[in-house]
Order: sequence, then structure tokens, then C-alpha cells
Amino acid sequence: MKHGMFAVALAAAALWGTAGTPSDACTRAVYIGENGLVITGRTMDWRENIPTDLYLLPRGVTYAGYDRGSTVRWTSKYGSIVAVGYDMGVSEGMNERGLVVNLLYLPETVYSLPGDTRPVMGVSIWAQYVLDNFASVSEAVAELQQDRFRIDAPAMPNGSASTLHMAITDTTGNSAIIEYLDGKISIHEGKQYQVMTNAPSYAKQLAINEYWQSIGGLKMLPGTNRSSDRFTRAAFYIGVLPRTADDRTALAGVFGVMRNVSVPLGISTPDQPEISSTLWRSVSDQKNRVYYFESTLSPNTFWVNLKALKFDAKQGVRQLSLSNGELYSGEANKNFKLSKPIGYLFRLP
Repeated sequence: MKHGMFAVALAAAALWGTAGTPSDACTRAVYIGENGLVITGRTMDWRENIPTDLYLLPRGVTYAGYDRGSTVRWTSKYGSIVAVGYDMGVSEGMNERGLVVNLLYLPETVYSLPGDTRPVMGVSIWAQYVLDNFASVSEAVAELQQDRFRIDAPAMPNGSASTLHMAITDTTGNSAIIEYLDGKISIHEGKQYQVMTNAPSYAKQLAINEYWQSIGGLKMLPGTNRSSDRFTRAAFYIGVLPRTADDRTALAGVFGVMRNVSVPLGISTPDQPEISSTLWRSVSDQKNRVYYFESTLSPNTFWVNLKALKFDAKQGVRQLSLSNGELYSGEANKNFKLSKPIGYLFRLP
């Protein structure tokens, strides 16, 4: 059995290592502590800078999943904080009920097949749709597994494919990994799915990690920047962190895990585009509704306390600018400014 899992690991590593698709190297991990303490950390890695700002989005606002034709429409039930790349797409966020959504790159993604006539959901607003509508993973899965819409994903401004998969985590520690493979939705739901990186697809990633679990992380851990190696390290370290109800101790542990799987700024390998620098890290304390953020280029970590904010519709959209090198430290609630709505990218100009 171990030999079989090792063969899967080698095959997947070989496939990923020879892929020519430009890709990122993000990592997401969930800590489940005592007394309801749940914390989700994530790194955002890419081979070029992605201008990113934070937005506060109110509840009670009507949205459309696409700007033409048959689409999904909804009115937001929950306010949220979101990270927006290129000022045109939500990459992650946490809503006021403590639900966290993270999008990471997955080159194997095939959202739909030719001839699909279902209503369209733009990939740039997909994460926001989940944050707007659901308070728990079970709610989100119950709706998403109906597979009522198809994802439309134009290339990013640099020409890279927008092939993504989604991780959802709620305040109980329950997680769901949402992937689209060969035009069909695939969902892994459960508290055991604490880690997600990139390629290969999630089922194969779990098989590779099972092999490394049989060796034991105290004996040897894979140390490269490859997706499967980061998955294994994150899974080991998030699993051995002491379970505590003390948020300061737990936050320090989760930040440590995220830094362990980060890639130093400036590192790139021409023939291995999947090895990319870490641009920023976020950590979401879902029990206390605090969103922490740190840029690789900043010496400071700052945070946003969602419990101290109002999210009714009259508050409007608010933005915290980060893309011009702004520096913040401590609680940054007061630094948000009224803003125009996010200009979601539904197609290239």
C-alpha cells in the first residue's frame, strides 16, 4: 500500500514538475483549537506583483454574477471583508458570520464543457457570492452541489489562466474544497480537510500526503516550494500545534505555519513557474471575527476587527488601499475610506 501511494506521489510530482502552465504557489491551512477557536491562514504567492486592496462590503446589496445574458442574481445577506486583486476580482475574504473563503490556483481546473447553457457566474465574483449568501459550510455545500451555474473565467491581465479552486471554512472548523474537474463539480467536505495548496487535484494531493504521514513529520518532511511539499509541511505543522483556547498563542502558531510555507521574495525558477514569491499572508480569527494581513514588503502586521464595524447597506463600500505601498499597523478599521464598487472583470477588454 505504501509503495502504491509513493508511486502516486512520484507520478503527480513528475506531472506537475514538467507542466508549462504559469501558476502560483498559494497555501491555506485551518487551525482548530479549544472553545470554538478556529483560525484560517493563507499565503498569496505569484511570480509578479498583484496589486491588492481590502474592501468592506455591506449586506443588503443586489449583485449579478455576470454582466450580460443568463446569470445568477442575489442580495447579500452578510457583510464581509475581502481582498481584491487588480481591483477587479475577490481572491478571499471573511464575512460577519465568520465564514472564510479562499481561492487558490489549480491548473487542472475545467469549469464547464462546450455547449453548457446554465446561467453564468464570473470567477471574479464567485468568492463574494459565497460570502454574501452563506453562514456555514453545510449551507454553502447544500447549494453549490446543486451545480446550478457554470463558471466563466477570462484570462488574468498578464495572460495567465484563471483556473482556481475554492476552500470554505466556518466557525465550527468544517471545511469544503470545491473543484471543477472535466466540467464537473467535486466537493470534499469535513473538518479533516484543513490544508489546500495547488496541483494536483485534491484527491491526488490527499494520496501524496498520506504517504508522507506514513513516514512521520518528525523523521522527514519534503522541503521544496512545490505544491505537494507545501501541502505536506502545512498539514504536519498545523496538526501538531498545541490545541489552545488562547487566541494570541494560536495566532502565533498559525502565522508560523504560513511563514514556513512561504517563498522568499524575488525567488523564481525560469523552467519551474510554479515556484513563486509570497506577496502577502492573511490569517482569519473566525471566532473573534478579526482579519489579519501582512505584506511581504511591510514590516508590520495589521488587522481589521469585524465586530467593531457596521455592515448595513447605508455604510456603502469601503476600501483600504494597499497597492501603493501604504503601511498600517495595529487595528486598521479607521483607515477604510468610502469607495466606488469593485469593478469585477467578466471578460478582457
